[in-house]
Amino acid sequence: MGKNKENLHSTEKKQEYAVLVGVDFPAQEGRLHEYLDELEQLVSTAGAITLKRFTQKLPHPNPKTYLGTGKLEELVLWVKDHNIDMVVFDDELSPSQIRNLEQDMPDVKVLSRTHLILDIFARNAKTAQAKIQVELAQSVFLLPRLTRMWTHLSRQKGGIGLRGPGETEIETDRRALRNKISVLKERLAHIEKTSRTQRASREGMYRVALVGYTNVGKSTIMNLLSKADVLVENKLFATLDATVRKLVLPHPTDELKTMPILLSDTVGFIRKLPTQLVESFKSTLAEALEADMLVHVVDISSPHFEEQMRSVKETLLAIGAGNKPELVVFNKIDAFRGAPDDFFVGQTGLTATQFEKSWIAKENAPAVFISATGKDNVDALKKVLTELLLKLRIQ
Repeated sequence: MGKNKENLHSTEKKQEYAVLVGVDFPAQEGRLHEYLDELEQLVSTAGAITLKRFTQKLPHPNPKTYLGTGKLEELVLWVKDHNIDMVVFDDELSPSQIRNLEQDMPDVKVLSRTHLILDIFARNAKTAQAKIQVELAQSVFLLPRLTRMWTHLSRQKGGIGLRGPGETEIETDRRALRNKISVLKERLAHIEKTSRTQRASREGMYRVALVGYTNVGKSTIMNLLSKADVLVENKLFATLDATVRKLVLPHPTDELKTMPILLSDTVGFIRKLPTQLVESFKSTLAEALEADMLVHVVDISSPHFEEQMRSVKETLLAIGAGNKPELVVFNKIDAFRGAPDDFFVGQTGLTATQFEKSWIAKENAPAVFISATGKDNVDALKKVLTELLLKLRIQ
């Protein structure tokens, strides 16, 4: 991460370089490095390269400049010496913090985690619904930062963090942006009404929604079960739109019967998911709200999978789907590595049966352990899923 840009491979399109900044305050519970790992992955997804991280232990972020005076001076000097394009802060920044930081680093884009996530969503939005949802979230986010946005755009030539709504025809006052928000909400409500009508026509079928942290393999499982052609990419938020496919699974107790199921894929969750996105994407997440069962996909190869599971559950509670019947699917068992204090330490390539005897299975029942890419234990997933759906229908 400490490499000089001149030694890195350049392409025709200008490569952007970033520095990450985080404050280790008590509420972080010692997880700052985990958060910065994820922030670096977000930066990579956006198309930039991270060169360095700056961290500081404080009771709380400095209300004026986020960092303390000494650490900020160190950051400013390093950024200037290495011609950095953007400085990305792991937490939300207030308009005054952004203003002060931009005065200290006038030729650098100052972004927060939220700003970066919104930019990635803007890049990945494909359907009319997703585009409206992202534009609405951006508008709500930028409303209190209106003055800063216009000056920011006036001296920048584009790139990461600048895919804001209205770049080609910039509104010049808050009233115009509020009007825009109202129009976007109306358009989204119209699309939601159509979506509700479509969902109502599916009554009488078992409905299952795939939920989970971003980049855990939901789309791969969707393709595997339903033969759908859903984008699979090793990037955060590769899929934004809810995809619904019909699949027919064998009946668990009667060989002469089958079970038709509607399976939907939803947008991935993430720690510190911006409130604006949760609100704007409630219509996409309605598939989870109206499902008979949630299939919570977890990347068990991630050392932070338990924290990721908590983040997903918190988001599900926020949208009103926290009490849905749930099957936990631990994916990527082929890539699992035991932690130092884990009885799996040093072992790789464990079988699904071995996982089923572990504390992970006992604490998260009902659970299935699979490898979607290796197609390992997929039949067991189908069997458990249909058995649970039948029990629900009987109840």
